[in-house]
Amino acid sequence: MKITIIYDTEVYTKGLKADWGFSCLVEAYNRKILFDTGASGSLLLENMDGLGIDPAEIDEIFISHPHFDHTGGLTTLLRIKPVKVYVPQSFGAPSLAKEVIRIKNLQEIHENVFSTGELDVEQSLLIKTEEGVVIIVGCAHPGVKNILNVASQVGKPIALIGGLHGFADLDLLKGLKLISPTHCTQFKSEIKAVYPDAYVGGGVGRVIEIDRD
Repeated sequence: MKITIIYDTEVYTKGLKADWGFSCLVEAYNRKILFDTGASGSLLLENMDGLGIDPAEIDEIFISHPHFDHTGGLTTLLRIKPVKVYVPQSFGAPSLAKEVIRIKNLQEIHENVFSTGELDVEQSLLIKTEEGVVIIVGCAHPGVKNILNVASQVGKPIALIGGLHGFADLDLLKGLKLISPTHCTQFKSEIKAVYPDAYVGGGVGRVIEIDRD
C-alpha cells in the first residue's frame, strides 16, 4: 500500500505548494483512490503534476465530508475523468460523477477496502491488511475514539493518517504502529513527543508505504 499526500497545510517535498486542505492518493489492492480533493482544483492538479500523478489514472474518489477544503478540487477532477465518487449519506451529489455511492453505515466498498459510514457527516477510509487496519481520515470531526471503534469492527487498527483537529486524548493512539497527523491537527508536536517511533510527519509530497504482510 502506498499513500501520497497531494494537498496539505505543510510542504514535505521542495517545489510543491501548501494550502489549507487535504488530499492524498491511496494505492492499494490494484486501485488508485483519491481521498478528498483539497480546496483548489488548480493547486491540486499542480501538485499532482509535480508528483508525477496522472489524474486520468485515478479509479475513484472518496470524499470524507462536505467542507470546502476537502471538496474544492472535485469538479476539476471530474471534468478530466468522471469517475465513481463515494460520499457520506448526507452529501449532495456531484453532477459530473460517473456514479455517486452514498454511504450511511460501515460498508465494504471493495475487497479489504471499507468506509466507516457517515459519523457526524464524515466518513473515513479503512484499508484492511494482514497486519491490521490502516485508517485515513479527513478531519476526524466524529472523534478519533468513534472512528477507532468502527475500524475495530474490521480489524486491529495499526495506522492513522490525516487531519485530527483538536484531538488531545493521546492514550487512544497506544498500539498504533504509524501515526501521521496532517492538515488541521493542532497537537502534532505533542503526538510526536509521546509516540516518536510511530510518528511520521505529513506535508505535500510525503509518501507513506505500508506492507500488506
